[in-house]
Amino acid sequence: MAASRGGATGPARIIRDLSEADKLMPGDVLVCRTTSPPWTVLFARASAVVTDAGGVLAHTAITPREYGIPCVVGARGATERIRDGMLITVDGEQGVVRLSG
Repeated sequence: MAASRGGATGPARIIRDLSEADKLMPGDVLVCRTTSPPWTVLFARASAVVTDAGGVLAHTAITPREYGIPCVVGARGATERIRDGMLITVDGEQGVVRLSG
């Protein structure tokens, strides 16, 4: 589901909980199950966000809009299908995530 406009391509960084936050480097695409307010600091580093769950009014969708980064929410199974480090493209306007390899 499209949640925040824009597009970005970068390496996927699978973050399962905040203890893994140091894995996210500037320009990485944050891929996670969902987010909550403590995750907000990660949006400043991410080029885009993809989540397994959420809707357009969820924290995961609203915060990327404030940061001006693309976001796709409700991409069920993203954290399982996308490999850590895989180059992906996020189209936050169409709600599409493309896997590059």
